[in-house]
Amino acid sequence: MAQLLETKTAVVYGAAGAIGSAVARAFAHEGAHVHLTSDRLSSVGQIAAEIEAAGGKATAAEVDALDESAIEEHLGNIIKDGKAIDISFNAVGFDEVQGVPLVDLSLRDFAYAIDSWSRTVFLTSRAAARRMTAQGSGVILTVKPPAEGTALASGFGAAVATIESISLTLAAEVGPKGVRVLVLQPNALPESETLQQSFRKYASGLGIKAEDALVGLADTTMLKRLPTLEELSNVASFVASDRASALTGSVIKIDCGA
Repeated sequence: MAQLLETKTAVVYGAAGAIGSAVARAFAHEGAHVHLTSDRLSSVGQIAAEIEAAGGKATAAEVDALDESAIEEHLGNIIKDGKAIDISFNAVGFDEVQGVPLVDLSLRDFAYAIDSWSRTVFLTSRAAARRMTAQGSGVILTVKPPAEGTALASGFGAAVATIESISLTLAAEVGPKGVRVLVLQPNALPESETLQQSFRKYASGLGIKAEDALVGLADTTMLKRLPTLEELSNVASFVASDRASALTGSVIKIDCGA
């Protein structure tokens, strides 16, 4: 059986994190040549080596996903090697403030979340879209938590709403040129330390333990559990593939029926 992403070239931003590294491994397992990026080369070099040791194709690079020139130069170098940019996946996270009511939140903390999240999604998506529209194909994927409309999400709620808006607007603009844009929205992922840190901030604002909050969150889902990194990676691989060619402009919920 053919691999889902055979002959594809994928770029993963935030590849050192739990989500980024898991998806990078899944893409490679499905046949893609994965370009892993992080603001520190050492953090992705080992992951790339592990992928290659397992028989996959991977290249590590130091790319600050908030730096416009670094992003553009990196993609330009990939294309110089005669490759297309088939998949762009952004799983970059930030240490934003959560658990503070908006009436008590400083303007600085509110603006930081919106600026950092929207900046990386805009820059990486725009860079990919420019090249994908020229070649007439490609898939742009972004991960976002379901924080908008949630009490004590602080500026994070507005930030993730912005991510969705950028992605859906871009989908409408580049769809006629053969490019698909999707948002992956997982629930809390117990295996992701970054998301756990984020969730602990939120739980602290509620005055409860993060572990108790996770149990309660799992109980509210239809499957009575939370999703795994493997499940998220499987969905990412499928929607990035040609088998999902009718999917675009959507938020794919990977939340066990939250």
